[in-house]
Amino acid sequence: MKVTLLKAPVDRLTMAQAEERVAELVRGGGARRIITLNPEYLYRAVLGEPDLLELVHKADLVTADGEGIVWAGRVAGTPFPERVTGIDLMLRLVRRAAAEGWKVYLLGAAPGVAEEAAENLRRRHPGLQVAGTHHGYFKPDEEQRIVEDIKKTAPQLLFVALGAPAQEKWIDRNIERIGNVTAMGVGGSFDVIAGRVTRAPRWMQRLKIEWLGRLIREPSRWRRMLVLPKFAWLVLKTYRGAGC
Repeated sequence: MKVTLLKAPVDRLTMAQAEERVAELVRGGGARRIITLNPEYLYRAVLGEPDLLELVHKADLVTADGEGIVWAGRVAGTPFPERVTGIDLMLRLVRRAAAEGWKVYLLGAAPGVAEEAAENLRRRHPGLQVAGTHHGYFKPDEEQRIVEDIKKTAPQLLFVALGAPAQEKWIDRNIERIGNVTAMGVGGSFDVIAGRVTRAPRWMQRLKIEWLGRLIREPSRWRRMLVLPKFAWLVLKTYRGAGC
């Protein structure tokens, strides 16, 4: 079931339900898009960048990635059953791919990271078919060659780690040329899977302050974090009235 949150359609699904929905998309074939929505992306989409909102409307699946989105759902009276993060959904899909015989392609991150991530995933899931990998530091005139390589290797799942919203724009620009693939932007997931970056500890995830762990690890993110109070005010103003 989809609900509308600040003009964006978002699926109200558990992590397990999201995995099953992706499996349906893969089995159904065609060019499919998945967006894991966070507050920063939604704030930009609603206030000043309508092209980002259009990408959300085009997506076949939009998950509530980010505790801020889950909170906003509660404020709006359309609560989400749980947070469905990009990295956790990706890991579940990779496990599913190994079991189902789907091929996966990893595009993005710094040179060498996608390969390391792919190797770690193969170790975790024997039998996983990695159709290919490519780093995200490519020039515009190299894009066509990368698209052709992905199309030739024919993966069922394409994970794109270029950071939001660049990864969503890349998928939208190229997915029809690739054709039969389900594509999903996964931000910094490759760095975590490759072991280059440590994810916030479980206790932080349970307390829903994983964002704080990322800020401590990457202090330069503080400018990006400034959008969170602005997003919260927009949500309160929209759903609780201008007097909030």
